[in-house]
Amino acid sequence: VQLQASGGGLVQAGGSLRLSCAVSGHTFNNDVVGWFRQAPGLERQFVARINWRSGSTIYGDSVKGRFTISRDSAVNTVFLQMNGLKPEDTAIYYCAMFTGRRNSYDYWGQGTLVTVSS
Repeated sequence: VQLQASGGGLVQAGGSLRLSCAVSGHTFNNDVVGWFRQAPGLERQFVARINWRSGSTIYGDSVKGRFTISRDSAVNTVFLQMNGLKPEDTAIYYCAMFTGRRNSYDYWGQGTLVTVSS
């Protein structure tokens, strides 16, 4: 199983980016795909997650109303649309998949860097 995150870059405050997480080598069931982020010197933070089967979503408080997570089953990809970006959103963003076999996310992507300038 591989998760490939992409779409990061440099954007001005107030701008938008769309991150992608392409999943390969896995047949989806009732899995959850989530986005996390980690800024330098800070702990990893939950951003959003989506249940692949139902499409239900959950967001971290700091991104509610600005970020939207979605999935496209035709291409086995999860997206994170980020609008109204703020400098404090600067971080490496990771996607991860929870299959339920363990009490933690089983698979992680390599991360993509998002930098928001003020």
